[in-house]
Amino acid sequence: FFFFFFFFKQKTAYEMLRSLVGSEMCIRDRYKKQLKPGEKLPQLEVKIGTNHLSVGIKGNPPFLNEELGGKVNTSESVWMIEDEELHILLCKMYKAETWTSACKGHQKLDPLAESEMKKKILLERFQEENPGFDFSGAEVNGMVPDPRNFMGGVKYA
Repeated sequence: FFFFFFFFKQKTAYEMLRSLVGSEMCIRDRYKKQLKPGEKLPQLEVKIGTNHLSVGIKGNPPFLNEELGGKVNTSESVWMIEDEELHILLCKMYKAETWTSACKGHQKLDPLAESEMKKKILLERFQEENPGFDFSGAEVNGMVPDPRNFMGGVKYA
């Protein structure tokens, strides 16, 4: 897995895990520990659009209201709360597409990290297209091609 962190005011605002078919955004906030006895959890409002994401507390302006780094399939994308963390699973519209940032205008991957992400996605693609082969120990050396278009492009099942 390949993690990408976005910081705001020297605190991790979210983490992004990328793969062949999607990205998982994780927002950590220990809001349960801030509640007083008898208080209810605030109701979250998460809106996933084709190229836009907004996250906030219902009745308030969203604290994350950004254009995404790529297009997502909204019918396949979901969100959930697990272990006091908000997990947003964004299913990429275009399999094997490389997003250089989770949200446009946010910190981009440095070239070395981008190259490593492309390698990982390319090997995931090869494994999916060739299930009889084991790519777990494989390495990609030199210039990394675009995993989406390399060798005739992605094949959809």
